[in-house]
Formats: sequence, C-alpha cells, structure tokens
Amino acid sequence: MADLTTLGVTFGYGVETTAGTKPTTFKQMHRCNSIGGISLETEQIDVSALEDYITRYAAGRQDTGGTWEVTFNMSSQTITEIEALYGAASTAKKGGKGVWFQVQFPDLDDAFFVVAETGRAIPLPEIAQNEAATIPITLVISEYKGLDTKVVWSPGE
Repeated sequence: MADLTTLGVTFGYGVETTAGTKPTTFKQMHRCNSIGGISLETEQIDVSALEDYITRYAAGRQDTGGTWEVTFNMSSQTITEIEALYGAASTAKKGGKGVWFQVQFPDLDDAFFVVAETGRAIPLPEIAQNEAATIPITLVISEYKGLDTKVVWSPGE
C-alpha cells in the first residue's frame, strides 16, 4: 500500500436538494491551489469534585476552528466559478438548504465532506512581485462531516 500524495486532489461543491442530506451531484471547481486543513481540537471539560486534589478532565466537543480557507489560482474561469458558488449558496440559504464541499483524493474511495457557508464578494488577492496570482476564499464551517463515499463530479466538470 502506497502513501497518498496531494497530486490530483480535486475540490468542489454540491447544494442540498433535501435539507440536511448529502447532495447527489457536485460541481468541481478548477485550479484549486491549496485547501486548508480542518483540525479537530478536543475541548476539555473540568469534571473535578471538591474532594479531588488534582483537576480531572473529560473529553468534550471537537472544535473545527470555525473557518476554512481554500485558495484558487486566479483566472477569469476561477472568478466565474467562485461567483457561481456564491450565487448557488445564496439561493440555497434562502431555501433553507446547505452547501456541501467535497475534497477528493484520486486513490481513495471516500472523500472529505464539509457543510459551510460562503462569503458574498470576491476578495482582493494579496499581490507581490513574481508570484502566482491567487484568490483565497474563507468558508464558515457549519458542520464537519468527515470521510464518506465520494460523489463523482457532474458531467462536463
């Protein structure tokens, strides 16, 4: 068994047709440059009693940190795709539905899924000399779903 690399990783989104249910179609977003990780920091709950001389803890909720950054190489195509994402997310929210994001590794049967809300406007990218122009978007994590069976990208994506 070989270790995985990031070569060929793809990113995209799907809009719920039934609220709370994983979409059956996802659109791939192209020229994704980097996908931020989501660490699940386990909070600690103090379960000490008066008779305890040393504090005792129990594992609490896992915290995603709340936001997730995904960066794309800047082009007219990626700007159009980000605008389409923002439009789809706005329509979904008005209809009480969520947007799911999928991160696919080519050599895994499963993919990572996250339900998140988007921004509303294309951010001004950081610009420096002799660098690739990239656009980072920040997503607000509603729910981390983790690994589940991947959904093939919609035809033509």
